[in-house]
Amino acid sequence: MKEIRITKNEENQRLDKFLLKYMNKATKGFLYKMLRKKRIKLNGGRAEGNELLKTGDTLQLYLAEETIQSFMEEKTVAQAKRHFGIVYEDDDILVVSKPAGLLTHPEKSSDKDTLIDQILYYLYQKGQYTPDAESSFTPALCNRLDRNTSGLVIAGKTLRGVQAVNEIIRTHKLDKYYLTLVAGEVREAGEITAYLTKDEERNQVRLSKREGMGAKTMTKYRPIAHAKGYTLLEIHLITGKTHQIRAHMQSIGHPVVGDRKYGSEHSNEKFRKEYALSNQFLHALRVEWNEKEGPLDYLYGKEMTAPLPETLQKICDGLFGRSE
Repeated sequence: MKEIRITKNEENQRLDKFLLKYMNKATKGFLYKMLRKKRIKLNGGRAEGNELLKTGDTLQLYLAEETIQSFMEEKTVAQAKRHFGIVYEDDDILVVSKPAGLLTHPEKSSDKDTLIDQILYYLYQKGQYTPDAESSFTPALCNRLDRNTSGLVIAGKTLRGVQAVNEIIRTHKLDKYYLTLVAGEVREAGEITAYLTKDEERNQVRLSKREGMGAKTMTKYRPIAHAKGYTLLEIHLITGKTHQIRAHMQSIGHPVVGDRKYGSEHSNEKFRKEYALSNQFLHALRVEWNEKEGPLDYLYGKEMTAPLPETLQKICDGLFGRSE
């Protein structure tokens, strides 16, 4: 018999979810069979699988050690050089500034040194994440950016942090603002609502004005400066779907500068030549925390900002003049 004691990083999750992480190569069917046969117990008694775990709970696994080990994939931390900047950090969360060109998560098995790889290695070096000591939890990202979009990404260092940030995002109590440069001069603030579907084969999205034709997406925008046929916009992202801002801006005739999928080839070529811009001018600039209750209530009213990358700042200075 093997006994597992639940710690802070395992609490507030369902027993079945914990077991699927702990024995991550086991099938759901196998685990439920073991629960029915009372080969897996909670605090010495029968368990159904839907119980919410609390710190101090104990699980008893009446399984051979060889069986348990065969279902557990060893967790390791790959060495990864840090390319992100740290905007904010506490015991539960880490807010970083991602450079353009860096994947947030691996998209295929050969992808290495992604943002999550770098964050895990950073926490491992600090002694804040030790795979062998964590029975089921791994620090995780709570939002993601396209590879060629720079700016703020939030990671949960603890299960409490991951769950709290995910709930804040789900209930729209985290305001997310982006900075983008678009082709054409936008004179007034506006709002775009459209229904979005993704073409997985082409890795591109389509928009429709017809309700029910995909996920509902909303973007607010306001001009900050315009000159020489271009506009610097502040984007308030109400929903956050794949390629949302890029597709929305193209749909109103103001594509994002440098965008290879939804942009203007004429504009892209101009900025490649003049500023060596190799990615879209889209930067996750700022978040504002609006949750008054819960584990992260101490963040209420805080703003966190990621500085504009050097290339994007040079473009702004060249178009609109250097800001003091």
